[in-house]
Amino acid sequence: MENATEVTEFILVGLTDDPKLQVPLFLIFFLIYLITLLGNLGIIMLILLDPRLHTPMYFFLSNLSLVDFGYSSAVTPKVMAGFLAGEKIIPYNACATQFFFFVAFITVENFLLASMAYDRYAAVCKPLHYTTTMTTGVCARLVVGSYVCGFLNASIHTANIFRLSFCGSNTVDHFFCDAPPLLALSCSDNYITELVIFLVVGFNDLFSVLVILISYLFIFITILRMRSSEGRQKAFSTCASHLTAVSIFYGTGTFMYLQPSSSHSMHTDKIASVFYTMVIPMLNPLVYSLRNKEVKSAFKKAVGKAQPSLRFIF
Repeated sequence: MENATEVTEFILVGLTDDPKLQVPLFLIFFLIYLITLLGNLGIIMLILLDPRLHTPMYFFLSNLSLVDFGYSSAVTPKVMAGFLAGEKIIPYNACATQFFFFVAFITVENFLLASMAYDRYAAVCKPLHYTTTMTTGVCARLVVGSYVCGFLNASIHTANIFRLSFCGSNTVDHFFCDAPPLLALSCSDNYITELVIFLVVGFNDLFSVLVILISYLFIFITILRMRSSEGRQKAFSTCASHLTAVSIFYGTGTFMYLQPSSSHSMHTDKIASVFYTMVIPMLNPLVYSLRNKEVKSAFKKAVGKAQPSLRFIF
């Protein structure tokens, strides 16, 4: 990949330069990252260790937790280093790597949420055929396809952006290497780059959103046809966690990227990006654990098994 840039490193402006806020913000983001780490890796461990959770829904959830941990880890540690040590310089290759993994994991999550919507459709609308519809092979293909699409998408965008020349300022008005602030620094013609981003992101999002909307349209039709209120409640509870995760993910994305240009500001983008890159990965395990009896039961079982060992240690 030819690179005509004269820039060898970027300076991340970050969230704020106020020295009084550096330590408090570090502590807040450290706490968020710690909860993200424990929550997502905890969900993965519970699913691996409890045979009752070896079902398609939890297979998708374990991958969702892995992805949440991945894209949070691509951004948050560097942000915390900036608060604690004032380290705001990021080498050119490190910036490209951060951008690649962030885009890869965020795209994988996009397709995983669509796969999970299809899984909920099969569970609610075709319960008698669920085991033959959502086989191990089908689930594996959906997850592998999500990762392939995610990393292919990241390769396209990373090559597309970092082929540009950055011959002027190297100050990125953001707290991580994202597309809009990087494009603002380019002294190349950005038309083709922006067109590719628009087409690829548009296709990915449109495809995933259509799968989710169509799946839930059939789910709601099926629920309305149910005569039993208990059956309706069970169907709603089956989909509640996924619907919450979808609403948070796409709601934040809509706020970030579909604002009118007149009301668009980098300050607002930074706040929305904090939610997108750090808060959502922290919330997802909480959403799926607090609203899910099977996960809570698996957690209690794991704690019960761990208690004798803890007593022996202490």
